[in-house]
Amino acid sequence: MTAESIRVRGLVQGVGFRPTVWRLARACGLRGDVRNDGEGVLIRLSPGVAGDGAGVSGFLKRLREECPPLARIDAIERRPIDEPQALADLARRQDFVILESASTAVHTGIVADAATCAACVAEIRDPANRRHRYPFTNCTHCGPRLSIVAGIPYDRARTSMAAFPMCPDCAAEYKDPADRRFHAQPNACTVCGPKVWLQDSAGCVLDPTTFGAQDAIAAASGLLAEGRILAIKGIGGFHLACDATNPDAVAELRRRKRRYAKPLALMARDLDVIRGYCRVPGRDAEQLAELLSGPGAPILLLDRIRSDGAEQGGDPRRPLAPDVAPGQMTLGVMLPYSPIHHLLLEDWDRPLVMTSGNLSEEPQCIDNADALGRLGQLADVLLLHDRAILNRVDDSVVRVMAGTPRLLRRARGYAPTPLPLPPGFEAAPPLLALGGELKNTFCLVRDGQAILSQHLGDLEDAKTAREFERTLALYLDLFQVVPEALAVDLHPDYRSSLTGRDRAARDGLPLIGAQHHHAHLASTLADNGWPLDAGPVLGILLDGLGYGSDGTLWGGEFLLGDYLDFRRLAHLKAVAMPGGTRAILEPWRNLYAHLESAGGWATWRARFAGLEPIERLDAKPLGILNTLIARGLNAPLASSTGRLFDAVASALGVGGEILTYEGQAATALESLAADAMVRVGDGYPFERSSGPTGEMLDPAPLWDALLADLSRGRPPEEIAAAFHVGLATALGTLALDLASRHGLSTVALSGGVFQNRLLLESVTSGLEAAGLRVLLQRQVPANDGGISFGQAAVAAARVLSGSLGA
Repeated sequence: MTAESIRVRGLVQGVGFRPTVWRLARACGLRGDVRNDGEGVLIRLSPGVAGDGAGVSGFLKRLREECPPLARIDAIERRPIDEPQALADLARRQDFVILESASTAVHTGIVADAATCAACVAEIRDPANRRHRYPFTNCTHCGPRLSIVAGIPYDRARTSMAAFPMCPDCAAEYKDPADRRFHAQPNACTVCGPKVWLQDSAGCVLDPTTFGAQDAIAAASGLLAEGRILAIKGIGGFHLACDATNPDAVAELRRRKRRYAKPLALMARDLDVIRGYCRVPGRDAEQLAELLSGPGAPILLLDRIRSDGAEQGGDPRRPLAPDVAPGQMTLGVMLPYSPIHHLLLEDWDRPLVMTSGNLSEEPQCIDNADALGRLGQLADVLLLHDRAILNRVDDSVVRVMAGTPRLLRRARGYAPTPLPLPPGFEAAPPLLALGGELKNTFCLVRDGQAILSQHLGDLEDAKTAREFERTLALYLDLFQVVPEALAVDLHPDYRSSLTGRDRAARDGLPLIGAQHHHAHLASTLADNGWPLDAGPVLGILLDGLGYGSDGTLWGGEFLLGDYLDFRRLAHLKAVAMPGGTRAILEPWRNLYAHLESAGGWATWRARFAGLEPIERLDAKPLGILNTLIARGLNAPLASSTGRLFDAVASALGVGGEILTYEGQAATALESLAADAMVRVGDGYPFERSSGPTGEMLDPAPLWDALLADLSRGRPPEEIAAAFHVGLATALGTLALDLASRHGLSTVALSGGVFQNRLLLESVTSGLEAAGLRVLLQRQVPANDGGISFGQAAVAAARVLSGSLGA
């Protein structure tokens, strides 16, 4: 066997990959060395006593089979070594060794923060272990990564753990390749590592013994049981926590946080506790348990048990406070994912509220001083620690739809794990896509992969916008990407688009405009590995609003397209949004606009006088709205599916008069319809017509049926279900006609409206029953959190084709 180098690319740093190489190489009788560098892991082998070609092949086979749990091998490249110095170095090797990392150009990735592994949980629960109750216990298979990293290669000196020199015991573990903490960069213990303490809002440190507790975390648990609200510093930011079964505590948390309607996330000790409040179907139990307790440990949306345990025959639990998720069919639940959470919840047989530590819509706090200033008025006590959070990372959110877990928010546990781009994108140059305005993420393209940032939030908020700029600078430096082109949304006023235009002008770079719904379509294609040259599909893209290529507002679109380009084939009828952005916040405006568009308000008022929604509208300042619509003043036309949902929700009196979060009315409508879907037959009708902008799906006919049902006293849940069924039927029928007409066999669904499980599953099952292939998003959100991924794919395709136009 000649000397050779083996380059391993992928997620291979900070995950115990080198010790695995070391162990397997020795087992196969090989000599040589292994090191981290900017491209991943470099293995060098020299002829050993038992080393031959078969030995190397066996070694590589085992390396793939026994890859560490957090690692991902993307490529293994072999070549002979002929450099004299390298050969001389290898000639001196008497066995196989691990070398220090080399600082070279960065082409590798950083893995996401990983939930505490079972071995570490066992240690913190073992009174005989030196890490008993130590809240920062971790190993190479778990613990913080992105949240503490400042640079690559991923070594301790480039993390916030650099401030904590290891004690002799931890240093011995760190240096021992046979130990699971070998080069675990956050490795620490009670002697040398970070500390945790309790502090009141005035900044005074509290002694746990005054609460009769053995340590700060035990005291925090006791305070929560008493009904207190705590701010808790975790892995990627602060949470605000309280007893989810204490109505007064939950109501007070909402008041202080100014989060008046949006559901609050829950954390439970184990799956048994979750079963007391959520439906966990037997056929899905293993999959859901693996998802909840896996390295990602996301918030998982599960259908709630309204009778708090009786549905599954379990012991009745203390009911959740009504304000946890008012009017919702689902609960967002997660399991403990750090030692702090495991210790906090070990005695709890009911959930805790565990919501982001911020005022509503602000970025989550990550710094102790900032938390004291911003959360001191929200929490009674703060549970703090002194390990710096360098990068804010929110909790990820997953929902199982059409039988598969699908990310609704990609953050902790998932970002910034690179996503391989489909075949055909291998030669794409470095690119930067800047995303949208809401649920913003940005995306880098490098080496045939997409590096999607963690969820950053809504850029309308000034603090979030500053966080966007800071995180963008971090990623460009962290991954050493120098973009050769930029991609932005076509909307002229999105902050992300303004940033892109400024950067393009400053650096003299091509600026590629990607239409909002085309980006949704491309995101779905790339998420499903659709090859660059595989041809067009039919996209059904449903959301609130997106800037159309004709300068109007779109939101209910049927596009024929691929990565390069698209053609608008059909859309939902455009209806005015009287008051502009006010119509997004006040659903009654959309109800009035839809009724006005569907025959005129006077007709509906005369036919259904005395009906509650008609009476409610009659009390509004409709004269002003008439003027806005008639003159086209601050009443833009929009083919928005989201606004249609708002209008129907308003007619049924659900979702609120003034919305406080995106999708509030639509979510309430879905929850109302859930139990009645099996009881309704045909849904409400839609009308089809043709026009200069393509075929049009007009919801006008549904209003006569809906208002008539209301006047007859049909249950609101059946009316909500009939709307869902009717919309799904109309979408499916039009899609089948368009696919047949254009010779298409594949349909892609995307946009925030397809976070609605009832609609997604109804449309998907109908299309699949007709023989069409349906592409749905899984790794990347269908909402605007996936826009940057789609923009990146569009930009890469256009650069590769030599076509940079919008």
